[in-house]
Amino acid sequence: MMEIEAYLKQAIERKASDVHLVSGAQPALRIDTELVKLDEPKIESAELERAVGALLGEQAFAAFVQTKDKDISRQVLDFNFRINLHYQRGQLVLNARLIPFVVPTPEQVDFSEVLYNLTRLRDGLVLITGPSGSGKSTTLATMIDIMNHERRSHIITIEDPIEYVFTDAQSIVEQREIGQDTVSFAVALRSALRQDPNVIMVGEMRDLETINAALTAAETGHLVLSTLHTMSAADSISRVIDAFPAHQQNQVLTQLSLSLRAVVAQQIFPRVNGGLCVAREILINNQGVANLIRRNQISQISNIIQTSVKQGMTTMNNAIDQLVARNIIDFKTGENRKMDLDTKNVYY
Repeated sequence: MMEIEAYLKQAIERKASDVHLVSGAQPALRIDTELVKLDEPKIESAELERAVGALLGEQAFAAFVQTKDKDISRQVLDFNFRINLHYQRGQLVLNARLIPFVVPTPEQVDFSEVLYNLTRLRDGLVLITGPSGSGKSTTLATMIDIMNHERRSHIITIEDPIEYVFTDAQSIVEQREIGQDTVSFAVALRSALRQDPNVIMVGEMRDLETINAALTAAETGHLVLSTLHTMSAADSISRVIDAFPAHQQNQVLTQLSLSLRAVVAQQIFPRVNGGLCVAREILINNQGVANLIRRNQISQISNIIQTSVKQGMTTMNNAIDQLVARNIIDFKTGENRKMDLDTKNVYY
């Protein structure tokens, strides 16, 4: 009988980042960014449904069949898994992302001093961006863990679902899960403003209501950390602005120019000797950037990043070149990714 936990344990053993169980297809793991199919028969739909039913329980499985989409988290050994359940062509699919139980240290995720300094901010908006699987949640978790141990703050995280679990150190950390503790990111954000927070972490700014609430929180004296699925710092700013109707965009440009503190855009690469590493484009909102945002000249922001290295900024191309120079990734991998980024065609 099929057991989902067996696949999750295999992912841990093989240091995979993701598990893919698709009805009618061979089970697969993502290892060092590559999808590896297991030497096993194709998964039968009825078998996967029985296994998911055992995972959820009868009542929860019946509710999932009605909604067709569900996010859950499960702990296996010393790891958490963020699991998404959905249907495609009428058949069940399970995707699971492996989340280490222990929050990585800054050294393990290659934090620079610039990134470390962002954890010392007292207010404003910090965005961590990148495609799915680029380590955004891990970067956020590491930042929260630093603040938890170095600041006396009230930290509220709003997640879907909760991934890393924090234990109070210098700070008090409240973790709220969509569906279990609150109905939505936007509702939880508005509620958080009445809970005396210093830091609010929003798992993802998915919609206009959440983006608007995050901007309000950031401009009223709170430090707000969140993510977007965008490829660059400039794209991230454009995404926030474009979420609003045209008649509100001038106001949002002003809000963003005043409240944005930094944008960190991430890309994941396979290391030369196995494993993964991260390259980060970093934008710090200085006076020049703020002026461009206010005038809606977003396309010129990349020029400021290129000429502001001394302020801690770096372009993605420069970040990739540094990884190549340190022999962390090979030259061909770096050049191919830079070419993809230049043409906005990044493949995974």
